[in-house]
Amino acid sequence: MPADVLVLGAGMVGTCTALQLARRGYAVALVDRRAPGRETSYGNAGIIQREAVEPYAFPREWSAVFDVAFKRGIDVNYHFSALPEVLPRLARYWHASAPARYAPIALAYSRLIAHCLTEHEVLMAESGAHDLVRKEGYLNVFRTPAAMQEAAARAARLAKEYGVRHALLDGEALARAEPGLRQRLAGALHWLDPWSVSDPGALVARYAKRFEALGGQLVEADAASLRPVGGGWEVRMAGGPLSARHAVVALGPWADALIAPLGYRLPLFVKRGYHRHYRGGPGLNLPMLDAERGLVLAPMAQGIRITTGAEFARIGAPATPVQLAKAEAAAREILDLPSPVEAEPWVGNRPCTADMKPVIGPAPNHPGLWFNFGHAHQGFTLGPASGRLMADMIEGRAPFIDPTPYSASRF
Repeated sequence: MPADVLVLGAGMVGTCTALQLARRGYAVALVDRRAPGRETSYGNAGIIQREAVEPYAFPREWSAVFDVAFKRGIDVNYHFSALPEVLPRLARYWHASAPARYAPIALAYSRLIAHCLTEHEVLMAESGAHDLVRKEGYLNVFRTPAAMQEAAARAARLAKEYGVRHALLDGEALARAEPGLRQRLAGALHWLDPWSVSDPGALVARYAKRFEALGGQLVEADAASLRPVGGGWEVRMAGGPLSARHAVVALGPWADALIAPLGYRLPLFVKRGYHRHYRGGPGLNLPMLDAERGLVLAPMAQGIRITTGAEFARIGAPATPVQLAKAEAAAREILDLPSPVEAEPWVGNRPCTADMKPVIGPAPNHPGLWFNFGHAHQGFTLGPASGRLMADMIEGRAPFIDPTPYSASRF
């Protein structure tokens, strides 16, 4: 069957883009080398973060910068071999994080995040995926009163400015809510709006199944074979070429390698992350961020998943799970984790931009080519909303939010 649109990349963002277009009657081919949801979208903490109205800024305090430089914490690691390529982009990231420049970035970011739950809800209902989801929020837990007090002040500001809801739990209330914890902590900030997913990859797969039910094609091919042909775009499959008028690059961390030969030099970089599952302990009721150590513990179908912060490394570089080893040690201080499920930890790549906003919109110099990538830590959260925005623009209807802040032309 001929296609109207090729969507390159079957992670959460690409799958949702394909599904949003198929819901509007487009003939869509979703192109990837692997099954939907088996790369970056598989490995996250499984939280649809409605509270994440402000993106992760580059630390401005010199103490935090030195901690990163000397690899003192759990949250950041880096490969020296990656620094020549990534440092210029990190410098732009640091520049964009200055308070005066960060404020409009956060405002634009919040307008997309505001639709994450409603857009996921539509697709979940159509895909029969509610069994994977809990709508009870998640916890930020604190080991010291000072850290909790600081977080509570920020949460109060976010509630006032953006309307995101939270509740504060003291140490006793946290112990009642999570009886599996081994020690009494200072307390927790309970974000009430987010949803958690027991199997992130399975949610993407459900959305892909709904896409197929609407007539969409899942195509196994290498997105790197994309090339302009006639008035459209083409990829090569085992059975021959597949062409369409439009092509959407939703390749996450692999987007840069595809668009650079076309002349696009966007300030993109990758944050690598790790996870591992553990079974046999008392478990948790809700996911929790150990805020002072920089790790997440999330109850999943496979067990308790520990996820790490950011590692700056080249795509395909050998795994160096030093953060995961530190995170496991920190996690064992507060929770029994008797045995890992996997022999080796999972490692994946998060696609980031220097100004912390995703790239969503037309390729400036190539008619029919569209970009939908750069969602950093929030591709799982933003897939349905950014997919809807992409579909609005391809269809030529008035976008449901202003797409200008996400345009590639901003660079």
